[in-house]
This record gives sequence, C-alpha cells and structure tokens, in this order.
Amino acid sequence: MPRPLALVLALLAAPAAAQDCGGPFPAFLDGLRAEAVAGGHDAATVDAFLAGVRQDERTLAADRRQGVFQLPFTDFARRIISGSRIEAGRQNADRHAPVFDRIEGETGIPAGVMLAFWALETDYGAFQGDYGTLNSLVTLAHDCRRPELFRPQIFAALDLYERGGFDPAGTTGAWAGEIGMVQMLPEDILNHGTDADGDGRVDLKGSAPDALVSGARMLAGLGWRPGEPWLLEAVVPAGLDPAVSGLEGRRPMSEWRDLGVVPRTGDAPADLPAALLLPQGANGPAFLAFPNFGVYLEWNQSLTYAITAAYLATRLEGAPVFDSGNPRPGIGDGEMRELQRRLAARGHDVGEVDGILGAGTRAAVRAEQARLGLPVDGWPDARLLGAL
Repeated sequence: MPRPLALVLALLAAPAAAQDCGGPFPAFLDGLRAEAVAGGHDAATVDAFLAGVRQDERTLAADRRQGVFQLPFTDFARRIISGSRIEAGRQNADRHAPVFDRIEGETGIPAGVMLAFWALETDYGAFQGDYGTLNSLVTLAHDCRRPELFRPQIFAALDLYERGGFDPAGTTGAWAGEIGMVQMLPEDILNHGTDADGDGRVDLKGSAPDALVSGARMLAGLGWRPGEPWLLEAVVPAGLDPAVSGLEGRRPMSEWRDLGVVPRTGDAPADLPAALLLPQGANGPAFLAFPNFGVYLEWNQSLTYAITAAYLATRLEGAPVFDSGNPRPGIGDGEMRELQRRLAARGHDVGEVDGILGAGTRAAVRAEQARLGLPVDGWPDARLLGAL
C-alpha cells in the first residue's frame, strides 16, 4: 500500500535524529527511505533495497549474548588460541605468501597481524556467519542500544548495492553486520575494499587475497605505524606499584626499563611510548602495548579481545606462550553485575550492567581501588566487591 503523502512529507521534513531508533518498525523503515531519498538516492532503488527487510530476533539475541567477553583474559585466550589454529596460520602464511608480502610492502603490517585477525574472526574463512546482513543492520539500528554505530552502515550497504557489490536478500555474515573472511562492515568495504586477485570484483567472502588486502588497508587507515611493535609480553619486577599500569599510563620504553619492566622477548626503541597492561591484575599476565595496539581497540573495543588478537599475532610471528602468573581469583558473572551496580551507584559510568569488564568498569575499579587503599590494577575481586 502506498504510504500517505502527509507521512512522507513529515518524514522528509523531520531531522534525521528523529528517526534514529525505536518506534514501530514500519515507521522506522519509512524514516530510512526518506533519509536515503533526501540524501540523493533514487526512490525506486531504495524501495528495492529495503523491500524484503525484516527484524531479526536471532540478531538481537546474539547481541545480548556476548558471554565469551565475560571470561578473564587467560581463559579467553586459551579457548581461542590452540595449537591447531597456530599451525593453520603458519600453513596459510606459506600458502598466501605473495599476498602477505604485498600487504607488508604496501602497509607495513606483518603477516602475523593479518593472520591473527583472520583466525579470530572466521577461523581462516571457515565460519563467516549466516545472518542476513541487511536484516541484522536494520534490526540493530532500530534497537536503541547503539544506533549511531549501525544506522550509517545501512546507507553504506545501499551504496554498495548501487555499485553491484551487495545483495540485500543474499548477503550474509556475522550478526553485527560484518561481511567476509576478516569481517568488515559495509562502510569499511566502501572505503577499503580491494580487488586484490584481479578478477574484476571485490569478493571478501570467497577470495583470501581480496579479504586480506582489504582488511590490511582498513588497519592502515586506522593508523598502523610500519616498523613498530604492537604488543610484547613483559616481565614485571616484584613490588612494582600496579597503579603505573593501564592504557592511560603510557611512558617511553626507557622509563619502563628504569622501573625494571622489560620485554620477555623482542625489543622496542627507547623513545617509543608503551602502556603496561595487566589484564588480570598485578600477579597475572603482563604486556607492553605500543601505539599500534590502538588499532586493535579501533577494530574491537573489548580489551580482552584486543590483547588476545595482538598476542596471537606475536605467537604467529614466533613469540613464546605467555606466562599466566598467579592472578588473584576474579569474580563471576553475577558478582560482576553487582559490582557494576555498586560502582554506578557511586557515580561511575560503567555503561550497561552486562557482567563484562569493559573500559568504563576497569576505570571505575581503579578509582575505587585507589580510594579504598587497595592495589590499583583494575582487576576486580571479592575484596573490592565486599568493600563497596
């Protein structure tokens, strides 16, 4: 049924923010149509693009069910990184050596970095997701948790559709709308998608060269600095004040050495800034994170994921298995949620109460540890929860 003229005119006149998220789903789609047409897209093309779109409850369930990020770093890394996955990485490094040589020559990104993303995102292309990409993007844009992230991706997918690079009904991928072997969002595909195998099309799902070169160009666009490390396991002296750790505590490598913090293997220039990361507190694993580590956090804001991906890249480049140390016991999901509620009650911005030790929760933990006279290492334990 044609939409009433008054509704169309109202949508065209309304600011985009009025259509950002929520409300009846048909009205939300009308808002997308109106914004696309107002942005210069042909109305018939927009209608064809959105013709079969529907809400996907499976996508919403997946968005709410990210329990793997509740695991401590050591458990997460051991679950994700296996001997077989590392061996497959080495085999793929040999199989696609010319591609990795091209990537390193063009961007300065080592093979291990791209192999690690390829492994963690899709197990080297084996599991790319079976969610309808457009349905997922529209569903997540309509949902009011993070519309600012997903709404622009709908219009990027529309641009790809107009160029012949996106099938609204047939393109599938991860629940969050990423496509292909290294899981790129439509906006990133528009900006960095590359026909690396020379067959005349960008095929991120079926062509490893296309996927890897496109992903590398995206990382380069995020600020990768050629010739510099990204992460090194650290040896930390007994008695070091853990308050010096954390992403905000960057200092030159020369100063870390003066404090007795040194790389377990490898090295970095004396003037290169680094942050000491203690993902499970003062007695657990320790890593020095360099400016290139920021690219990992741009890719995925979970610190646990970012450290795991960066560490796997070092393993694929020859680093040894990390020393897990003897960290203090952490707290479970229910306790973590209760901790987040107590932190929020004290005025800290922990984001959603989700049981995940994200950046906001870590910052709040450090602040409360300092206030209470506890070791300031960002690792919550039963003692902190009890003190709150």
